[in-house]
Amino acid sequence: MPLTFRKSFKIFPGVRLNINRKSMSVTTGGGDHGPRVTHSTTGRRTTSMNLPGPFGWRKTRKAR
Repeated sequence: MPLTFRKSFKIFPGVRLNINRKSMSVTTGGGDHGPRVTHSTTGRRTTSMNLPGPFGWRKTRKAR
């Protein structure tokens, strides 16, 4: 089983800094059923949203 590292820090209300072994990212939004946007140092941008029930939506754009 490989070892992993992931840590998340709350910077401001609605803003989180996520750190893992290969990159860092900043996540904004996500409060009260709103969309959440994550920007990574690898160039990936992910927009996600929780929907009612067991559903969720996610769209990822990779670095060009």
